[in-house]
Amino acid sequence: MTLFKSTDPATEATNWEGEAATPAQVQSAVDAARAAFPAWADAPRADRIEAVKRYQAVLKARAPQIAEAIARETGKPLWETKTEAAAMIGKVDISIRAYDERTGERTSDTAFGRATLRHRPHGVAAVLGPFNFPGHLPNGHIVPALLAGDTVVFKPSEETPLVGQVMAEAFAAADLPTGVVNVVQGGRETGAALLDAGIDALMFTGSGAAGAHFRRKFADDPHVILALELGGNNPLVVWDAADAEAVAGIAVQSAFITTGQRCSCARRLIVSEGPQGDAVIEAIAALSDRLIFGPWDSDPEPYAGPLISARAADAALKALQERIDLGAKVIRASGPVANLPGAFVKPALIDVTGIDVPDEEMFAPFLSVMRVPTFDAAIQAANATRYGLSAGLVSDDPKNWDHFIRRIRAGVVNFNRPTTGAAGDMPFGGLGASGNHRPSAYYAADYCAYPVASFEADAVANIEGEIKGLR
Repeated sequence: MTLFKSTDPATEATNWEGEAATPAQVQSAVDAARAAFPAWADAPRADRIEAVKRYQAVLKARAPQIAEAIARETGKPLWETKTEAAAMIGKVDISIRAYDERTGERTSDTAFGRATLRHRPHGVAAVLGPFNFPGHLPNGHIVPALLAGDTVVFKPSEETPLVGQVMAEAFAAADLPTGVVNVVQGGRETGAALLDAGIDALMFTGSGAAGAHFRRKFADDPHVILALELGGNNPLVVWDAADAEAVAGIAVQSAFITTGQRCSCARRLIVSEGPQGDAVIEAIAALSDRLIFGPWDSDPEPYAGPLISARAADAALKALQERIDLGAKVIRASGPVANLPGAFVKPALIDVTGIDVPDEEMFAPFLSVMRVPTFDAAIQAANATRYGLSAGLVSDDPKNWDHFIRRIRAGVVNFNRPTTGAAGDMPFGGLGASGNHRPSAYYAADYCAYPVASFEADAVANIEGEIKGLR
């Protein structure tokens, strides 16, 4: 028996404590999902829609509770966790529409009868949730999977088991059939047991390193479909933009929102050499000085909270110091926030121009600046990463955007908006180490079911006339 707990990183108070699921308990959950699958997959689609609508109604009724649970476990301010709870509610209607558009049924007449396209569910889907959006992101896998006819075993992040419990209670209150949604709590060992329990699909949001491990694990098992939404070393290019303060707002929202704990956060700022680039950097530094970091329920309302844990903060500060030791120039130093627990860190701004720094995602409010001589050099620098999740351009010249959007290599590319902006009714995912070409959000329907193409005739007919070369 392994006991674990989650704590509020803003106050260090205990939120949840309990036992991690054993391998036997994990297997039991997968077996329950397997047993429930045939009836759930065969149920009329209207019944599955009705079931997730009941779940949506529970989410609406419990939205304040959900938002507070997310705030307590992640440390995110309530203003942000309320938007996450709302996104969970909105995901139901978006997913219903996406299923119809992406993976519905269609039929066309043929000379012999008809050609029909259908989609069938994979079976038992394992969903591994992240800590940064512990409700919204796993919900974005689970709801489309249920609509497709899959059954689910969900393991929340070990950092956010309370949110996982709240979601489990919401599914129970929605009165889904037994075994359709199963929740197992625990850490890496529990997750490993789930992957070994005979699943049909793995839906994961998390780090690039974990995603690479899953690719290797299932490389010889093509039966298991992988949907991997991973991190990024995302660039924000600023070029020919006259209003430095306006640029600063976009850059701050790209790099520092959610304390830098969004996979789409800008990690690299690429600017022109000379006075225009200097003005942009100075404006970003000045605006970052005004950001309030504090507990999720503090007054005045904070811009952002802590990192997920003091351990995460320590690792992030070590990664930052590694770059400084390599020669990065400190523009704004990070470090602890006065009178607050060790999970809090200040935003950092460093200049890495001309320095060979690791191509790694620092999951913290740290932004690395690079100065380049030309716009083509800026695009080349932006693409100089093994990742490819998000990217952005800030410019007053639309011609720059026309060139940028053709050359940049990323799955989410924004113009004069933060890199962290993404629409729920569009795909979300990246290339290279950022994913495996199965974007989530609106396109989640694509990986929750597989297409079945059929030629159909209502009666057996003699087709000798179609056979060439008969005696």
